[in-house]
Amino acid sequence: MAHINQRRDENTAGEFYVDRTCIDCDTCRWMAPETFDRLNGQSAVIHQPASETATTRALQALLSCPTASIGTLSPPKTIKAVQETFPILVDENIYHCGYHAESSFGAASYLIVRPDGNVLVDSPRFSAPLAKQIDALGGVKWLYLTHRDDVADHAQWYDRFGCDRILHADEVNSGTQAIEQKLVGSDPFQLADDLLILTVPGHTQGHTVLLYQHQYLFSGDHLAYSKRQGHLVGFKEACWYSWEIQIESMKRLQAYDFEWILPGHGRRFHATQMEMRSAMQQCVDWMQLGERSGEWD
Repeated sequence: MAHINQRRDENTAGEFYVDRTCIDCDTCRWMAPETFDRLNGQSAVIHQPASETATTRALQALLSCPTASIGTLSPPKTIKAVQETFPILVDENIYHCGYHAESSFGAASYLIVRPDGNVLVDSPRFSAPLAKQIDALGGVKWLYLTHRDDVADHAQWYDRFGCDRILHADEVNSGTQAIEQKLVGSDPFQLADDLLILTVPGHTQGHTVLLYQHQYLFSGDHLAYSKRQGHLVGFKEACWYSWEIQIESMKRLQAYDFEWILPGHGRRFHATQMEMRSAMQQCVDWMQLGERSGEWD
């Protein structure tokens, strides 16, 4: 939990604050941008919530902070009600799980609610209240993991729901040996009629992304929108395998249509398919120039 004696001086005075344990993962800044921003390399409260909606969003960010670096001067009276807002609806049947994990450096995870079985995309921090809410939405059939960095509490989610976990074999390590489905090779893998897994090596050797209904791309750490850059990016300074191979993976991804990018790190992006094609080309051009960006926001 956050400690008032570690409160950052950059916080504006009031109920909410961020302490010095912040790891600059960007979670609170995109979840509640009216309250949090980046000041001197860490998050801080720039405006105290001035409405019920803003307070709810700030508390959602508090619960999602992977290092519990957000605090309030007094115990929030509505915290149980806010717990029940998770997972948070993004669009149609797509939900943001919240409860980001420090072991994933605050990566986002998502839930796809489907008649033929729900998909948990990457692993959030295990939370009993979140598990209860996911249960009410139909549980989890598959826990799809984009790559080795964002597996977090996958074993606890498996124990809770008995779901099949999916990860590329090149990403498996000692902590993921027990995963049920280990993908092999570079060909697309059709998990279901509406679920297509694509290999996109670069950030890591066996990184994959999930395309749902040719509309939603769950991109892990391969692709995201950068507020700071103002366009789609890959993260060169956080590329652990090969930047050149990641560029080639990005080019191949241009063959597919989608309207949403929902990343683990970085910002979401929503556009028409025509706008998305243009944005993807801009991203590839930018990457080929050798630009560097290690920032998630």
